[in-house]
Amino acid sequence: MHTSFTALSVNLNKVALVRNTRHLGIPSVTRAATLCLQAGASGITVHPRPDARHIRGSDVLDLAELMQQWPDREFNVEGNPLHNLMDVAAELKARNLPLHQLTLVPDGQGQLTSDHGWSFPQDTDVLRPLISQAHAWGVRVSLFMDADADAMAGAKAVGADRVELYTEPYAAAWGSAGESDQLARFAQAARAATAVGLGINAGHDLNLDNLGAFIRAVPGVREVSIGHALIADALERGYTGAVQAYLACLRP
Repeated sequence: MHTSFTALSVNLNKVALVRNTRHLGIPSVTRAATLCLQAGASGITVHPRPDARHIRGSDVLDLAELMQQWPDREFNVEGNPLHNLMDVAAELKARNLPLHQLTLVPDGQGQLTSDHGWSFPQDTDVLRPLISQAHAWGVRVSLFMDADADAMAGAKAVGADRVELYTEPYAAAWGSAGESDQLARFAQAARAATAVGLGINAGHDLNLDNLGAFIRAVPGVREVSIGHALIADALERGYTGAVQAYLACLRP
């Protein structure tokens, strides 16, 4: 989907988490994806972890098959490339299924959620061959990164196409005296990323309250990936209403 404003990719992990509490197959992850795409979401994101506590390998395949019906939208799979992510990607490519972006995240296997980005030069040697493999598959690579302007050159040098700025520090400061300092820090990191030729994604704890201010203050954000808050809002608004509300925050 080509838009003049920031793209919205909906993370469906929490839909799968609720489904996994019973053995009834509801709520349906593919139905959630369909409704979000129909409402105007630019893409779908999943983060399949090794313990399959939410998104399962079968979900990734089902969603990729669904995405064939939406050729103007994107499928983003995120995770730790040292765990199961590259195997997931390899299976999608072997089946000739859509995979537009891999977001590489340095999370631990038992971690509740991602909470830090890659570091340079420490992670250079680990990441370089993984990024090269993704590029050989024809897949764009985004690195999950803290808002550190000095680290952006390292992300570019290792071969990344984009960075996903880890926005939890901004979300935690939203509405407090520290909000403006966080926005300035993220804006500086975004400018540094753009200066070295990286595209900019963002995600983590963004919601209807804090998203608009972030997009207005941080230049060049191409995509936000939002899961927990959007799915929580969908419990009250429905998927369509929730997606449309987030899209309204992203429009200039």
